[in-house]
Amino acid sequence: MNLSSRTIALILSLLVAATLTTFAWAVTTMSFREAFLAAGLTVSGCFILVYLSFEALIFREVNNLYADLEHIKRKEFRRLSNKFLFRPEPLKRMREEIVQMAERKQQEIDELKRLQALRREFLADVSHELKTPIFAAQGFLHTVLDGDVDDEQVRERFLQKTAVSLDTLNALVQDLVTISQLEKGVVRMRRQTFDLAALVTEIFEQLELKAAQRDVKLQLFPPRLPEEGMPVLADRNRIRQVLVNLIDNAIKYGREQGHVTVTLTEGSKAVRVAVRDDGEGIAKEHQSRIFERFYRIDKSRSRDSGGSGLGLAISKHIVEAHKSTIRVRSEVGQGTVLEFKLTRPRQLVG
Repeated sequence: MNLSSRTIALILSLLVAATLTTFAWAVTTMSFREAFLAAGLTVSGCFILVYLSFEALIFREVNNLYADLEHIKRKEFRRLSNKFLFRPEPLKRMREEIVQMAERKQQEIDELKRLQALRREFLADVSHELKTPIFAAQGFLHTVLDGDVDDEQVRERFLQKTAVSLDTLNALVQDLVTISQLEKGVVRMRRQTFDLAALVTEIFEQLELKAAQRDVKLQLFPPRLPEEGMPVLADRNRIRQVLVNLIDNAIKYGREQGHVTVTLTEGSKAVRVAVRDDGEGIAKEHQSRIFERFYRIDKSRSRDSGGSGLGLAISKHIVEAHKSTIRVRSEVGQGTVLEFKLTRPRQLVG
């Protein structure tokens, strides 16, 4: 049964008037005419009092709720002052809860829109990155299959370029699979004790030719390590992947005829790893974004010169899976340092 505020006010007024009139008639020597008049005045007074109370206390607050919701729709949260906080009235507490709930929902909607935009950007980046090696391989193969190349050596060179494009495509797909697994947490780190200094030396030998092409010297500091080396407790293969990415980037973006230095600093419970180059450095506005997938500071760089853009993103997830954080320290014109920490074996922790 739906009753309006006027009907409720009228019913309450009649009940109050009937009660008071009956009591007054029974206790005093009031005549019927006087009792009827008193009842009429009581009904009128109670009706006006109750109705105005409804309008002032309930409907005014409901109107305030509608006004606040309009501000929320317009994302004007600053106009919602805290004047209604900590009030004992149930209507105003209800208003506070509704406003806060609406604000939370709006924030969730904004976050979903942001994630949707990131997803669209990611799909666009993936399609662009996949398209380049696919089109290259497709062009070389169709040229050979159509018989447009009679020279055997030229055909072989085209097939080799096709193989390179397909290898690049395979590496990109593998990186996408890896980062997807890391983000989902399905990749478990197989921790073991190994010599971090020996691993860095092994990576230096692997990247020696690439460094020599840019006349870059690879250095490990300190040059003299204890006999036991620099033992850490981590997933050797994953940390190797991180160090290859960081050192390879340092060689690419460092100064020609420069230096790339890997510094190992032993602490009480962890070893700090720092990879430093002497390149152009990274501006402040880019430092928080270099670990995003497919993010490139120099948009004009090709894949061959700048990589797929997944190396640092993968490195970030691997380091975080080791309960550490990869940090960047850089200033324009003064090179870049990327560093993280790895836990020492317990038997070596003092």
